[in-house]
Amino acid sequence: MPADNLRPMRVLVDVSAVPSDPVGAGRYTLELVAALARTGEIDLSLLARRDDGERWTAVAPTARVHAVAPTNRPARLVWEQTRAPRLAAALDLDVWHGPHYTLPLRAMVPRVVTVHDLTFFDHPEWHERTKVAYFRRVIPAAVRNASAIVAVSAFTAAGIRRQFDPTVPVFVAPHGVDHEHFRTDPAPGEDALLRALGVGSPYIAFVGLLEPRKNVPALVTAFARVTAGRPNLRLVLGGGDGWGASAVREAVVASGVASRILRPGYVPADAVPALLRNAEVVAYPSLTEGFGLPALEALACGAPLVSTSGSAVEEVVGDAALLVAPGDVDALTSALDWLLSDPHARTDLALRGPARAQGHTWDASAAIHLEAYRHAAGQRAAPSS
Repeated sequence: MPADNLRPMRVLVDVSAVPSDPVGAGRYTLELVAALARTGEIDLSLLARRDDGERWTAVAPTARVHAVAPTNRPARLVWEQTRAPRLAAALDLDVWHGPHYTLPLRAMVPRVVTVHDLTFFDHPEWHERTKVAYFRRVIPAAVRNASAIVAVSAFTAAGIRRQFDPTVPVFVAPHGVDHEHFRTDPAPGEDALLRALGVGSPYIAFVGLLEPRKNVPALVTAFARVTAGRPNLRLVLGGGDGWGASAVREAVVASGVASRILRPGYVPADAVPALLRNAEVVAYPSLTEGFGLPALEALACGAPLVSTSGSAVEEVVGDAALLVAPGDVDALTSALDWLLSDPHARTDLALRGPARAQGHTWDASAAIHLEAYRHAAGQRAAPSS
């Protein structure tokens, strides 16, 4: 039911899909929940896994954490459709928010769903077959049953409208940046953080999950080409293995410069800004993105960035990065070589990046989510363009 004037709107955010080492949509959910709690405008509840309540209590101390979802993914997905509607009724919610594509379809409560990208439909080859089969069923159902939809970029919003022709508003809520964390000036102890990762200058950095859409094998090939005359240059691939990471391992072995490629695995949150800030160049050669948070965070750190055109990354970075066509290894090689050879070009991008990132905050993102919640709960709010 809509929230009345006597109490704040009761909103539940389902955080049960966020892994212990969050990336992408998991990072979005963490930052959004913290920002929503800071607003003080809603009565916030969080649905967490049974073994994950403490984390969410720390993220949002004022929220009520319901750590009742199963820890096993298949069991959790079943629970969402069979038991979550009972929880929604018991809590007398005004809005249920599914921040990761899905919703409890039979819950008798207004629902908001976040759609991050459309690659399960446009590029199923980039995902595990079981996930493709599941998400190609549940995403359309979530969109049909939602009272409002959140898209993380105008690019994704256009894809949602093209793919589903929804009858409810699509609110565009871009991701933010923690500007206290991702900044241009060095943080205390960051040299030690880099040493702990085994990283020493000079290096090209990539940060993100190693999965097919990130096109990391192309970066490995381009790096091998630009090492001529740069005997100390290294490539740091910061990120855990996703599905399809074997292609990255094979590319490294075949590169001829495997000894100069460092793979520290998942990079702890405290070390990511240091890794970005101290890189000669940050490369994010993704084939497509629904948003591209690592690219935005690189800009905030003043890192010269090479990324790709044609998706949400271009929308996010504007003229503050050097963009090449996705999948064009020759263009990626040329861009890296140019920036490595031209300190003035690196300085120019390093100055543009923070200014571009400054307008992106998690508080601004949370404010748009609140608009979506109000609309879903029956209050008037116009969708963002």
